[in-house]
Amino acid sequence: MRPLIQLFGELFAPASQKFSQALAQPELTQQQVQQDICQRLIHSQYGESLGIKSLADWHHIPIVNYDDIEKWISPQDVRSTPPSALPSPLTPEKIIFYEKTSGSRGAAKLIPYTKSLRRSFNQMFCVWAHDLIVNGPKFQTGKVYFCISPQFGTGETNLPTLQDDSEYLDLWLRWLLAPFLVSAGAVQFRDAAEFKEKLALALLSAENLEIISIWSPSFLRVILDYIAQRFVAPLLQPSIQNLRRRATLREVAQNFLVGLQPSIQESVELSLSQYPWTEIWPNLKLISCWDAAQAADGAGLLRSLFPGVMVQGKGLLATEAPMTVPLIEAGGCLPVLDEVFFEFEDTNGQIYRLEELQLGGVYGVVVSQKGGLYRYRMGDRVRVTHFYRQTPCLEFLGREGTISDLVGEKLNSDFLWDIIQEQGIAGAFFTSLVPVTFPQPYYLLLLDTVQETETEIAQGLDAAFMRSPHYRQARLLGQLAPLRVLISPHIPEIITNFKTRSGQKWGDIKHPLLETSPIHPELLHQLEQLNQHKPQ
Repeated sequence: MRPLIQLFGELFAPASQKFSQALAQPELTQQQVQQDICQRLIHSQYGESLGIKSLADWHHIPIVNYDDIEKWISPQDVRSTPPSALPSPLTPEKIIFYEKTSGSRGAAKLIPYTKSLRRSFNQMFCVWAHDLIVNGPKFQTGKVYFCISPQFGTGETNLPTLQDDSEYLDLWLRWLLAPFLVSAGAVQFRDAAEFKEKLALALLSAENLEIISIWSPSFLRVILDYIAQRFVAPLLQPSIQNLRRRATLREVAQNFLVGLQPSIQESVELSLSQYPWTEIWPNLKLISCWDAAQAADGAGLLRSLFPGVMVQGKGLLATEAPMTVPLIEAGGCLPVLDEVFFEFEDTNGQIYRLEELQLGGVYGVVVSQKGGLYRYRMGDRVRVTHFYRQTPCLEFLGREGTISDLVGEKLNSDFLWDIIQEQGIAGAFFTSLVPVTFPQPYYLLLLDTVQETETEIAQGLDAAFMRSPHYRQARLLGQLAPLRVLISPHIPEIITNFKTRSGQKWGDIKHPLLETSPIHPELLHQLEQLNQHKPQ
């Protein structure tokens, strides 16, 4: 299969060469992309409403968030109308589908996709794949698992959505890749348990698996946990159809049992690091996942579980647009400057073009893309780490504003505030939702005093948060444990004392509705002690 993989490299070479040329002249490339996108805007209802006549009017286009243009994105009920039949006020190009993602204030938002936008993702993939084939591990089988976005139960949505990462690609490329894809089968599952079982079986059956492409590293950890719980007594193996593969796994499991017999006799709980993952997938060469900001620890775990396997960060990729692509030879992530027009905003609101960025500078990302989003504020912060062929490499630092994103759930303080008001939590003078990362990621709501019980509030909030598609999927897959609630009038004092001991000035201490950084273990321990002193 190696010659075929090398043939793929030649097929992807034109996209890579085009991108390489763009990196050498970022200013000219961005001018051309901006002109192309501006022409689309001029011929749209949205552009007409803004009075945009030429590129000279670009500064009249407002920098917007989703809420600012929601009425332009879905002017009618897109849930009951085929996307191809919908006129788009944002672009003269037809909408081929709407993709669902978590919103800022609302539970979800819909992003329109055109053929041109999907082609932008396609180009980014070709550049990435070419770099891996030329500069990465020597792939022999090409077997790849692309993370799917499973739907559980019925009635989640009537909209056609992307079923896995491969559907960001054009049809011709999906057709070429189809023989190499490892799949869990259907996209619709009864529940998360069925999905985990089907995916675990698919991955275990894939003896020649070389690439795993996921979003959050916690997604893979959940599946590894599921396999680990069944691997000592290999319940999954009878369902594996390939007899040779079944025999191989049985031998691996038996050797594993022999080596751990004393621990099993003492009923010692095994950690993931004790399982023979590299023997289960001896051909695995690449794991592609988030590895920056809140995902750094999760990616580090995967590196420890799969020594010798390349764990590569995905760069900055969102439902709204492809933004950066990791290149091995560049030693970082480069903006997809030949498909997306970039602007960058500093803390003072000053706007910069790509060629104006400074080494070490930290900026918010504003994109204009080919699906109808113009000067769209992404809410992501990046830092310029170095330059490659005249183009700045961008490191993702995290989300702007009050957004917590442990495993991809993207909880926003506006959404949280709306839910708390909706739930009618009465009597609290102190309310703060904090992310917790151990022993498993979850959210802890801290309240000083309320009428309801901790259990009632936790169940109500967790159910309400499930309206956010990303939070719901993280909960159903087990990436997030159920939300917890802690109520005590001593909570504000404990937090304040902890922050002052940590060096914060008393007058500078704030208690935000949504904390965006995980709680310190020592502070969590102090808060947990409050439960021990409550009357039973």
